[in-house]
Amino acid sequence: MDPVEALRRIAFLLEWSGASPYRVRAFHTAAGAVRDLPPGPIDAALARRLPGVGPVTAEVIAQASVGEVPAYLARLEAQTGPAARVGWGLAAAGAGDCHLHSDWSDGGSPIEEMAEAARALGHSWAVLTDHSPRLAIAHGLSPERLRRQLEEVSTVNARLGPGFQLLTGIECDILQDGSLDQEEDLLARLDVVVASVHSKLRSEPGPMTARLVAAARNPHTDVLGHCTGRIITGRGRPQSPFDAEAVFAACVEGSTAVEINCRPERRDPPDDLLLLAAEAGCLFAVDTDAHAPEQLHWQSTGYARAARAGLGPDRLVTTWPIGRLLSWTAGRTAAEPATARPGRTPAGRSTSG
Repeated sequence: MDPVEALRRIAFLLEWSGASPYRVRAFHTAAGAVRDLPPGPIDAALARRLPGVGPVTAEVIAQASVGEVPAYLARLEAQTGPAARVGWGLAAAGAGDCHLHSDWSDGGSPIEEMAEAARALGHSWAVLTDHSPRLAIAHGLSPERLRRQLEEVSTVNARLGPGFQLLTGIECDILQDGSLDQEEDLLARLDVVVASVHSKLRSEPGPMTARLVAAARNPHTDVLGHCTGRIITGRGRPQSPFDAEAVFAACVEGSTAVEINCRPERRDPPDDLLLLAAEAGCLFAVDTDAHAPEQLHWQSTGYARAARAGLGPDRLVTTWPIGRLLSWTAGRTAAEPATARPGRTPAGRSTSG
């Protein structure tokens, strides 16, 4: 036990219990504050001088810094039981995040800042997935800008050094005919492609089903992003109607992961569809869809949902090491001989080193 682990674990258990997001955030903030401190005992009074650390989190830091299980954590573990421990095990096994944005599209932070935040959370990889051209409101990337971004990702990786890799990617709009909004040769170069619907979300079930099925079967699609398009906060937005069984069957057929989107206003797919996708045998990507560094900690809510759906790490691509992830996106599975998807080969896809 160390202070960062203790604070993150408490945040997860509070989320599991339905605590206020503000309360959860306090423990994530404190974890960030102590991340770079040297190991060894930390006095509670000293901990309170750190930015974002209050009396409760200071006591947790002090107790964990001498190897003790903090009393606050012990109480939460007793209250939440073994199911929550399974959920925390999944969250702790997380290796990366397939969906994050930078200020190249509608994010608020530079690429390197997002990468550093992901590394600080313990990730060994993360995927930069800024928007594609037709989402003009989000400053989507034209082919020319995407090519420049590939070069920038390579530069960022060189500065970050070993132990973490930022992978190239895109959140590509699924157009009305089910095709993807980017040039084929560029999609083939990317490490990970998240395909999402952002327009005509209230289409009739038939056309929407055909649209999602076509995207799930597309050899360039690795992850089907926030599949229902719902918004559950504020004025909200209803989920798009479609034949979920047909869409998830197409995902299984194409070895395309269903995203468990962790944004608080999305939490997409809803629980009933998450269970349906789990029963269908889908793979999943637990993704934050982060547009700022502090949003990366949302991922633990998705792992809590995955645990409740009975999913283990073998079904969650965001727990996989980078080699396995890239083999999968090149069209391989762990149980079968390496076979690249049409148009996508392991060699030459990654421009990020």
